[in-house]
Amino acid sequence: MKTNIAVFFGGKATEHEVSVISAIQAMENMSKDKYNILPVYISKDEKFYFGPELREIERYKKLNELLKQVPEVALIKNSQTGKVEIYRLPLKLLPKKLAEFEVAFPILHGNKGENGSVQGMLEMLQIPYVGSGVGASAIGMDKVAAKRIARDIGLPVVDFVAFDKYRFFREEESCVTECETGLQYPMIVKPASGGSSIGVEVAGNREELVFKLAQVFLLDRKVIVENKIEAIREVNCSVLGDITEAHPSVIEEPITASEVLSFADKYMNDASKGMSSASRQIPADISEELKKQVEDYSLQIFREFGNAGVVRIDYIIDQASGKLYFNEINTIPGSLSFYLWKPLGKEYPAMLDELVKMAIQEHKRTAEIQYSFENNLFQSNSLGKMKGLKK
Repeated sequence: MKTNIAVFFGGKATEHEVSVISAIQAMENMSKDKYNILPVYISKDEKFYFGPELREIERYKKLNELLKQVPEVALIKNSQTGKVEIYRLPLKLLPKKLAEFEVAFPILHGNKGENGSVQGMLEMLQIPYVGSGVGASAIGMDKVAAKRIARDIGLPVVDFVAFDKYRFFREEESCVTECETGLQYPMIVKPASGGSSIGVEVAGNREELVFKLAQVFLLDRKVIVENKIEAIREVNCSVLGDITEAHPSVIEEPITASEVLSFADKYMNDASKGMSSASRQIPADISEELKKQVEDYSLQIFREFGNAGVVRIDYIIDQASGKLYFNEINTIPGSLSFYLWKPLGKEYPAMLDELVKMAIQEHKRTAEIQYSFENNLFQSNSLGKMKGLKK
């Protein structure tokens, strides 16, 4: 019997379109013999839509027309079957059920989707879902938290300063002075919760720094400012696994046309192919020693953050010193990083099968954990003696 699997994509994020591409790629590579594939599109105003038309990439060129052809839907858990049912909105006296699913596959990039919010919704629905859980997703989305954890477990990170927009607009001079005291120009300025290199800026002096900070705060409420290493190489490694077992992929080196890897470098060569179309060298031309270091760091991060499914971990190499630095983790990487597994003999459909199986196993492990106790406090004789309760 086929597994009904709902693929969630889109979302309220600057990487909305990238998510659509990644999801359609994945749906095209899922086994039609094993799965009934249900596309669930989340619009930029966070409405849910469902329909087979959502699997056709060309239709997104006229998005408003597309959304008139597919119904807005609600997700409702059926406590008897354990499945989640998809209903057409508005709900009526006799609501129309369109489909049901027993596994969810979120393929959302950027905030409001990759940050644990959708994962939290799926946890509340008590449904198996592919990928990292709520906590690991939230950590991965916050570059500041991720770097601090990486640093705490002994991994090298580039020196950085972080603060939020409220402090900056209240204490601009203090924030700029903190950057200039702890770092040196030129500096990299980027959103703490951004992705796909959106909003990454370079500041060469104080005036530029103030301007770039104000720009980045249009995209995020928290910013991270780092020393800019003048001569760098970027290398990335994917990890596939769960709490029981994980493995690193081959290592890639993205090829960039600018001083920092940009959104255009990643996606605009052939937009319909997403991250898989970006210019890169696979495997990266690095020493065996550095390769081993990247693999070891990647597994450490995967385990420490509590990741699951497939992630991509990005590093930078200071060409002057040869030192490797952890940069960031993508808990739902563009194109699911399938192109980093193909050289190891793992085809995309097989990788997707593994991800679904891991999701089901993780859901079973989670179900074994005791979260509550059969103890009714309200029947306790001491309840009336409790002080401080509102009346």
